[in-house]
Amino acid sequence: MHNTSLKLAATKGIIWSAVDKFAVQFGQFVVSILLARILVPEDFGLIGMLAIFIALSQTFIESGLGIGLIQRQDSTDVDFSTVFVFNLAVSSFFYLLLFIAAPFIAMFFNQPQLTDLIKVLGLNLLIIALAIVQRTKLTIAIDFKSIAKSNVIGMVVGGVFGVIAARSGYGVWALVIQTLLGSLATSVSLWVFSNWSPSIAFSKKSFKSLFGYGSKLLIAGLYAQILNNVYNICLGKFYPTASLGYYTRAKSFADLSAGTVVSVTLQATFPILTAVQNDKEKLVSIYSRLIRMSAFIIIPLMTLIALLAKPIVILLLTEKWVSLIPLLQWMVFARIFFPMSALNMNLLNAVGRSDLFLKVDLYKLPLTILAMVITIPLGIKAMIIGHVVTSALAFLINAYLPGKFYGYGPIQQLKDMVPFFIATIGMAISVFIMSNFIDNLVAQLFLGPLLGLVTYLFICWLLKLEELIEVWELVLKFKIKLGF
Repeated sequence: MHNTSLKLAATKGIIWSAVDKFAVQFGQFVVSILLARILVPEDFGLIGMLAIFIALSQTFIESGLGIGLIQRQDSTDVDFSTVFVFNLAVSSFFYLLLFIAAPFIAMFFNQPQLTDLIKVLGLNLLIIALAIVQRTKLTIAIDFKSIAKSNVIGMVVGGVFGVIAARSGYGVWALVIQTLLGSLATSVSLWVFSNWSPSIAFSKKSFKSLFGYGSKLLIAGLYAQILNNVYNICLGKFYPTASLGYYTRAKSFADLSAGTVVSVTLQATFPILTAVQNDKEKLVSIYSRLIRMSAFIIIPLMTLIALLAKPIVILLLTEKWVSLIPLLQWMVFARIFFPMSALNMNLLNAVGRSDLFLKVDLYKLPLTILAMVITIPLGIKAMIIGHVVTSALAFLINAYLPGKFYGYGPIQQLKDMVPFFIATIGMAISVFIMSNFIDNLVAQLFLGPLLGLVTYLFICWLLKLEELIEVWELVLKFKIKLGF
């Protein structure tokens, strides 16, 4: 791919990926607020108990094969059909497994209603599996416009029916309805937009080759899902169901921001990084710019959420969620290095080193286990503070190998982030002063983001940061694209 076409594809991909993620995340944010105002923390806690079982099953279904298709660059139709057949077979197996295990899971948590919940919610595995290859095809073609449309359709369908079910008194089942109908609408849309239909073909040679790459990602994915959800198991088993509901909401709010930045950058740039994996200079140039741009966005955003946690929770979710405030304030700082860490790991996948991806993930295991042993007996707040410490250390570990191979390691990355931390400190001071002079929560919620944004951008302008110019250029290109 020529330099001009590569840059154009990257810009277009980032724009549409951003539209996708921000539109979907904003929609889901609105829906989650509406559901939280209607439902109770216990409802979210029940779904949280099932999260690890669904997540592990989905990881097995994907098995890293979709990423393998993208990384290979010369995948054939037989390769795509092989992955489709595999996904369908594995999803059927794991749904059957969850169906059989449902009573035992309910018994473990001492929550009888989980039996029916997991039997129905497990159908989502089959729905998602049917469209994994279609999404992969669109990603390889850098057709993020079609992916965006599919995701928005799914978000709207799931959100509308979920809220209707909640208002109709369905309780926790409203969350199940939202998930299933949203996934179904997304999958159908991906089939329509991808214009690809599978053949019932399965090549052992193709599978062996793809699984050789994807197996490391599978192990790393299983490890990551266990660590991400093991707290749900502990809270669900040893703490009241409402406590798990508060924890999952805090995590959801934090992931809404950090996860959006990660999704935009990883989805849009993985095929681009793969395309230039043999050009070290160009690879490092793109990768370092992504690190700085992610820091430019995520550091002030997470800090602003922490500063305005009280009006956000009380006004949007009502007083019944007030216990969420301190948890949210700590959780957003636990996610502040998440996008940069993910980019460092994504680079290893893009250059075909899924083996190193796995090794780096495993190196972090002792830290996570130590944090769990220390904090779980101390309560939810202590657990989240443990997240803050381990996430910062994880960033340093994740950045080590890129530094060794490409000369852009943790020290260089942190140096590049210093201006953004300086601008964020200035922003935080202005918002903190405003909050202490204005007691009205509505005024805080509206003035805080406005004052914070103006202060942050002004300091970035004083520091003459290139990222400010790049964002402005992206905005102008998007306006031109839309005909404004």
